[in-house]
Amino acid sequence: MSEQGALLFARYAYPPNELGYCGPADASALLTAGTADGVERRARQFEGAWCYLEFLAESAGLPDPLDERVVEAYWIGSDLLDRVDPAALLDRMRDRFRGQLGGTWREAGSRAVAHHSFQVFDVYPWAAMLRTTGNPTALSVLDRCRIRTGLVLGVDGESATVESRPLRWDGREMVPGEPGQELVRWSTGGRSLIDGVRPGDRVALHWDWVCDVLTEDQAARVESLEARQRAGAGGLVPAAAPPA
Repeated sequence: MSEQGALLFARYAYPPNELGYCGPADASALLTAGTADGVERRARQFEGAWCYLEFLAESAGLPDPLDERVVEAYWIGSDLLDRVDPAALLDRMRDRFRGQLGGTWREAGSRAVAHHSFQVFDVYPWAAMLRTTGNPTALSVLDRCRIRTGLVLGVDGESATVESRPLRWDGREMVPGEPGQELVRWSTGGRSLIDGVRPGDRVALHWDWVCDVLTEDQAARVESLEARQRAGAGGLVPAAAPPA
């Protein structure tokens, strides 16, 4: 079991787990310096994410769903995604999420990709809801649930001020808005999953949390994959969505 892969998973999974949106209770367990086996036990309870990680590992011929390369492909993006057959992914999802409705993923076709952006914009019902109703809550959830990039402007204790581009709805499509500042956390109660941040760092954000410091190439992959899914997400009226 990969220690680095487990740590990377925890970095991105902690924010929605803390908010109670997915994963098991006691999100603080992800912030402790536990073993990879401990993270794996928790990761398996993230039913949506674990489905993608298992499928990515199988497609790449890797035995460990928490291999660092697999985890990076799901949250950030990498060439491992090119090894995934969209039709096979959809078959796996139909089997895993049988009986659960919502989103536009069943009709995704070649747009299906084992990346968090697909989960957010196609599997969850929020994008379809936004397209059919213009509901501002749907836009807010999509904006915060996606992995987005930001530039650190300043750091104050366990918080950082970052510049990022929130999603906007123009009545027809979701587009990046003008850059604005937001206050996010990189640590809580003296516990963090990264060594720290400093002004000028390009970071990955999930809800109100700094998950990682990115290279420019990684940031470009996050943005490119999101743009692809935003552009392609359909407009079905959603029902209940599969789990995170």
